[in-house]
Amino acid sequence: MAVQAAEGESRLMRSGIIVSGMTFLSRILGLARDVVLAYFFGASANADAFFLAFKIPNFFRRMFAEGAFSQAFVPVLAEAKRSGKEAVQDLIHYVSGALSCVLFGITVIGVLGSAYLVMLFGFGYVIQEDDAQLQLAGQLLKFTFPYLALISLTAFAGSILNAYGKFAVPAFTPVILNVCLIAGAFLGQEYLELPVEGLAISVLVAGLLQLGFQLPSLARLGLVPNPKLNVRHPRVKQVFVLMLPALFGASVSQLNLLIDTMLATFLVKGSISWLYYADRLLELPLALIGIALATVILPSLSADAAEDDMAAFSSKLDWGLRWVAILGVPASVALLVLAEPLITTIFYRGAMTALDVSMAALALQAYAAGLLGHMFVKILAPGFFARQDMKSPVEIGIVALVSNMILNALLIVWLGHIGLALATSASAFINAFLLWRRLRMNEVYRPLSGWPKLALQIAIATGVMVLGIEFVVPATDQWLSADVSVKAAWLLSLSLGGAMLYGIVMLLLGVRQAQLRNVDQ
Repeated sequence: MAVQAAEGESRLMRSGIIVSGMTFLSRILGLARDVVLAYFFGASANADAFFLAFKIPNFFRRMFAEGAFSQAFVPVLAEAKRSGKEAVQDLIHYVSGALSCVLFGITVIGVLGSAYLVMLFGFGYVIQEDDAQLQLAGQLLKFTFPYLALISLTAFAGSILNAYGKFAVPAFTPVILNVCLIAGAFLGQEYLELPVEGLAISVLVAGLLQLGFQLPSLARLGLVPNPKLNVRHPRVKQVFVLMLPALFGASVSQLNLLIDTMLATFLVKGSISWLYYADRLLELPLALIGIALATVILPSLSADAAEDDMAAFSSKLDWGLRWVAILGVPASVALLVLAEPLITTIFYRGAMTALDVSMAALALQAYAAGLLGHMFVKILAPGFFARQDMKSPVEIGIVALVSNMILNALLIVWLGHIGLALATSASAFINAFLLWRRLRMNEVYRPLSGWPKLALQIAIATGVMVLGIEFVVPATDQWLSADVSVKAAWLLSLSLGGAMLYGIVMLLLGVRQAQLRNVDQ
């Protein structure tokens, strides 16, 4: 059993490295995209309008496609695989038919009702009677909203590929969106009277290309969907019944971020953009560590649950949590320490001002405080979804969401957009703690020995890393005035140097790969 567990964790590690590598490529291009957006649009009213129009379908996409649907579909697909390929094909055909109908209806409603959606999610503009901002955001939303349907079908295809251990293609697919947005920014400046429309159009084009990119890989597996409508099919009903509570339980962090955006419309112009740029940098370590681990662990946990092997199930959860702790703690602290250098190096050019840098950096520090909580949620939530327990995350999610709303109301008065980010961070830890406690109470997760020792080793190594960075990091005014190539060299040196220092100290303290299974080994 120990040998099988080690082999299983090694497979997860290899898959995690593949996903993380592809995600790293995507996020680097994502940063390049945001550099271009910051250069052309800065934190202007046009930028705020686009970010709002893009965030609305992205919110539904993360909640519906990457959240609820994937969490409900993958465990049912794991069950179908045990019955043979024909059962899998039936499931895919009928689910794709039902999903396509739902998405078509939602898209039509969203496009026709774009003006009302913008009024709902940008309520601050309504209160301020900013009709021009509402009209622009509504106009852009007509182009961006269909992206929801296209990327949802893309996520459906990616879930199938992930279930068969094909992680590279789904992980690479987001690169296409970043390339399209970069192209849209340049072409919009060249050919459109309102350049920001180029960004909205490029989102729609990206959705079409991302869906098409998945199809050859599905064809090689013989699993290209042939949509058939039969809502009475038992496994289709099972997927959609599981989806209803998962719509909320899988997406608390997205709801929190959307609430931040809605409340930011009441604040000074630029607040949405400051939060956006900060969130984009937060997404890099979250994707490379938390989302990458969650992507590879859900199919494996679902297989263990289908086979009723709860010892392996608990061991894999523990494996995921240990990796999050080892990688997430230094990542979170590094974002706190290097927030302003990161924002300055990546975004400070063109329309981006020194004030924008300062405000976005403060938001990044507030978001970074909750990074570890977000990562733990990414690992703990599959512990419920893989067992088709959708009720528990919903109950816990409601508590986290209400906590976020209360903290928003308290902190926004004194701290503005920084308070919104801090509230999101606090609610992430509340969500993670309650998920962990429920798994422990139900004896689904039983931590392996050695956690206190590991926590001490991480704390010491992180402390040494921070001291090393603080000793050599240049002052803020030097960052602002330095040439971009110099800033990039500084940032790269600090990042790599800090990571190497952390890794060396961890090795000196005795941390080894076996420690991820049992620290006492």
